[in-house]
Amino acid sequence: MGRENQTWMSEFILLGLSSRWDTQVSLFVLFLVMYLVTVLGNSLIILLIRLDSRLHTPMYFFLSVLSFVDICYTNSTVPQILVHFLSARKSIPFHSCVLQLLISLAMGSSEFFLLGAMAYDRYVAVCHPLHYTVIMHGGLCLGLAAGCLGAGFMNSLMQTIIIFQLPWCHNVINHFACEMLAVLRLTCVDISFNKVMVAISGFLVIMLPCFLVLFSYVRIVAAILHIRSAQGRCKAFETCASHLTVVSMCFGTAIFTYLRPTAGSSAEQEKMVALFYAVVTPMLNPLIYSLRNKEVMNALRRLLGKL
Repeated sequence: MGRENQTWMSEFILLGLSSRWDTQVSLFVLFLVMYLVTVLGNSLIILLIRLDSRLHTPMYFFLSVLSFVDICYTNSTVPQILVHFLSARKSIPFHSCVLQLLISLAMGSSEFFLLGAMAYDRYVAVCHPLHYTVIMHGGLCLGLAAGCLGAGFMNSLMQTIIIFQLPWCHNVINHFACEMLAVLRLTCVDISFNKVMVAISGFLVIMLPCFLVLFSYVRIVAAILHIRSAQGRCKAFETCASHLTVVSMCFGTAIFTYLRPTAGSSAEQEKMVALFYAVVTPMLNPLIYSLRNKEVMNALRRLLGKL
């Protein structure tokens, strides 16, 4: 039955964010501006790190990978959202829905692992500054980045295969994209197993990196408090402030969406949180890392001076 239903279900209908035409036009303009800021901002971060030799350090290497992940994540959902704002029928083919869920979940999972790796990098930089270049060598950085992306794709592939083996009762998704929890609501069978898998995945992908971040920053704060000069403490804190801001946004929204009790959640709340994570966070990341970072701003000035 499940396989026959999947064959028949050639497309899904997305309810989106609003059914009012004037609201959709306004949202189209807003989201288009945010999308352009996201893509241009993250692309600029990657370009600056690539062109300026002063930024060829582990911290900025991980930042460039994070910007790449944000671009991929945004491109997996926002272009479709923009098209649907101006469309009378908000449909998405079955295979496009599978691909969208696979990519968005992979990029989202990879981002959590990357934030954990970046926290470890900051821990080594603050707590072991004399051995920093020896510990955070190029091979380790490449291995960590590849491991983060690989783990994210493995988690996404497993979840996607399990979800799309289920039979469907209908094809109307109360969301603006093919999001995991929204797609699970379409099924005709008991999804207790899927809820357990989501909980296990949430613990491994969200909570383990979160514990690593908390452990790293406890050690970092302890090390900063032992610095005698106020200027030294301020400089050490500045190197971590941007990362800590991004961590708070990403982990906060993810824990609210995937790790709270199901009875306390609603489709509309999940849409708003997913919207913040899919559109707002990738747009804010380059702004946070550039405006709060003197080295990035200096690299931008040097690039503009050359042009």
